[in-house]
Amino acid sequence: MKTLEQIEQRANELGCRCLWQEPMALHTTFRIGGPADLFLTVENLRQLREMAAACREQEIPMMFLGNGSNLLVSDKGIRGVVIRLAGDFAKVAREGKTGICCGAGATLASACVFARDNDLTGLEFAWGIPGSAGGAAYMNAGAYGGEMKDVLRSCEHMTPDGKIEILSGEEMRLSYRRSAYTGGENVILFLHMQLEKGHHSAIASQMEELMNRRREKQPYDMPSAGSVFKRPEGYFAGTLIEQCGLKGKTVGGAQVSPKHAGFIVNTGGATCRDVQELIAMIQERVLRETGVQLECEVRACGE
Repeated sequence: MKTLEQIEQRANELGCRCLWQEPMALHTTFRIGGPADLFLTVENLRQLREMAAACREQEIPMMFLGNGSNLLVSDKGIRGVVIRLAGDFAKVAREGKTGICCGAGATLASACVFARDNDLTGLEFAWGIPGSAGGAAYMNAGAYGGEMKDVLRSCEHMTPDGKIEILSGEEMRLSYRRSAYTGGENVILFLHMQLEKGHHSAIASQMEELMNRRREKQPYDMPSAGSVFKRPEGYFAGTLIEQCGLKGKTVGGAQVSPKHAGFIVNTGGATCRDVQELIAMIQERVLRETGVQLECEVRACGE
């Protein structure tokens, strides 16, 4: 029996959902990406640990997926197994008087709604960030003067050999768009956030205000992976790109958003190659005309 078929058999025994040659375009906010060899959905820790162990034993590469909001997947797709965190990993629950525990596969939006509905303040800045909670911790996501560092108390993760560990406080090494998890192999499972008691109406009002600002200034209605570039020290990437006359520039179906030059949007049928060529064009032009090297915030993956 082939190794991927053995993985599928074990997944079926554990009750995991399995899909062969699943287009990753269906699982990324960019709506771009070729097929994953085998796409698994796990809903609890036992399933996750056993499927990860089976892949390691068979030496099959694994990729763990949350909301797919910061990914640019190759047109050729992803070899091996993609494991999506759902079920227990998508739940949000209260912890004590002002804390919440959030599964890494939960959307950041669901965590914001839970906080609002429980009169907890501090997470409003994240309302409208189109990512999973795990992805937000992984890259210390932030917006409008707030960041995950402000509220994140600790993270539970699984090591490559299946151990469950916790990083707390400074151990998480949260800095601008980075954490102790960035570029590593540990898989974030649960986030523990500390918020403060607030007033429902004030929290809801701030969330609505920030969402209106997003919709006014960002291409919220088009497929994208969010901000393409990290903020260069002393500058704003979108401003530099616009100053170089690249706002609205297209390569195939990829376009520098006419609404906000810091975003690349999929106008329909954009490929990974289109986006990569547009990114390279932007970086070359901005470097040549301003002397600033733009660094990608979007994570490329796949074959």
